[in-house]
Amino acid sequence: MYRIRLHGRGGQGIKTASRILGSAFFAEGFEVQDAPRYGAERRGAPIFAYVRAAREPIHERGLIRRPDLVVVGDATLVPVAAAGVLDGVAEHTALVVASDESPAVWKERLRFAGPVRTIPRFAEAQGELPFVGPACAAAAARLVGVIRRESLEAALREELADLGPAVVERNAAGARDVFERFAPFAGSVREVPEPPITALPDPRPGTTRAAG
Repeated sequence: MYRIRLHGRGGQGIKTASRILGSAFFAEGFEVQDAPRYGAERRGAPIFAYVRAAREPIHERGLIRRPDLVVVGDATLVPVAAAGVLDGVAEHTALVVASDESPAVWKERLRFAGPVRTIPRFAEAQGELPFVGPACAAAAARLVGVIRRESLEAALREELADLGPAVVERNAAGARDVFERFAPFAGSVREVPEPPITALPDPRPGTTRAAG
């Protein structure tokens, strides 16, 4: 199973990124969960979304505690403890940050054990709250290595269709650019098996599952 968590601020397209990524996984034959989580539901407030994808039925529910990939659309959230960007990361977790600083700078700054990649902030995306969702989805799609560009782009076009052709084309071009930039790292994020059902927490408060 792939476990992917995406972080950003309201208005940056993080919910959109999870929907694009989830739809692209589904087009490739995966079972999928994707959902956003909000704090204060307002523009600029920290939010995150998650995507689970597997070839088999998914039994896990709730928040992703041990992500295989974390994608951060707003680098200012990384040092904010309440945003939880680094919650649950492990040695195998890959990190992607939308930043013009190099991956080496981020890896050293965070003492991050796993691989770190960066998405450059394109000139057309500059602004107080750049819309980076499609670029984040493209980076994640390339890193898992099981999503074709055609599936990614079809999902993007469907998700953004209501915004008009100009917006769709601009975001499709940016997503293609990121997808190609990340080509050397395709498949570097690998599936981690789902634990047996007896190892999952019981959803009922105050109860535990009996093994076996």
